[in-house]
Amino acid sequence: MSVLVGLIVTLGMSAVVPVGLRLLDGPQPASLRLLRRAWPLLALPGAVSLWLPRGPLAAALAGVYALATLALALHAPARLALTLPRSPAAGARSAPRLPAPAEVAALTALATPAVAGLALVAERAGHELFGFELGILALTVPHFHFAGFAAALVAGLVCRAAESRGTRFAALSVPLGTLLVLLGYFVDDWAELAGALVLTAGMWAVALATWRELRPAAPDRVTRALLGTSAAVLVATMLLALSWALGEATGLPHPSLTWMAATHGLGNALGFAVCSLLAWRRLARSRTAASARGPLTHRAVPAVPAHRTELPA
Repeated sequence: MSVLVGLIVTLGMSAVVPVGLRLLDGPQPASLRLLRRAWPLLALPGAVSLWLPRGPLAAALAGVYALATLALALHAPARLALTLPRSPAAGARSAPRLPAPAEVAALTALATPAVAGLALVAERAGHELFGFELGILALTVPHFHFAGFAAALVAGLVCRAAESRGTRFAALSVPLGTLLVLLGYFVDDWAELAGALVLTAGMWAVALATWRELRPAAPDRVTRALLGTSAAVLVATMLLALSWALGEATGLPHPSLTWMAATHGLGNALGFAVCSLLAWRRLARSRTAASARGPLTHRAVPAVPAHRTELPA
């Protein structure tokens, strides 16, 4: 694993996931709250494994982190059961019970780090899991921290804060694109290209809503700058992702994996994920401060879902 990829993964493990989990709304069982608080400690062995030679020790340390991601993923079906719309009264005609688009994005955010954790253990052990080269496994780890966890989380937050047809599309297409890209690993490059197209469409919908709806309503200049940066960066980084996937499928010239890590990967990590999460933290704090001052405030703050710490009755 290269130094750059190791640094990006360390950022995702140690900062992006725990900060993102604090922004996750909805049911917060005690087990999830405990996991969220312990996450930096659980991520530490995984981060250390990145800088050790491949072998049993590195794989064992990575395994600690992988178990944490598995524990996080297990909260997805439990959350789904708690957040599905309630059944109608007896005798009433019932429509299919489906989760809301923002909830689909939240469930995806809970599940995707487990893919990264599995890939990390295999790569640190030097094992070509499912026949994938170690270099591909190494890049799978940051991909499912940022294009998986962070992208789905932010898509859900944007959908809840500025719900519209476009943001509902984003909250559904980001998880679908992530799944299609994963399936493309096992099918062929054309399937992966299809996933990249869907994921790009969803991420651009996130960028558009962030730029047009959330950025102008942000309460201060720093938050507006963070939101604007995250939206603008997505335009460039997802174009790079499309060019790479198209080149892989058609044989047309396209960036190398090393170049993609230095541009698409670094841009998504710092320009999108970090800026987005910092902005959403500031929005949450502004919302809390505005609520404490009372209903009459000088500037509207974009809606940030309330942070629930208990299960619904």
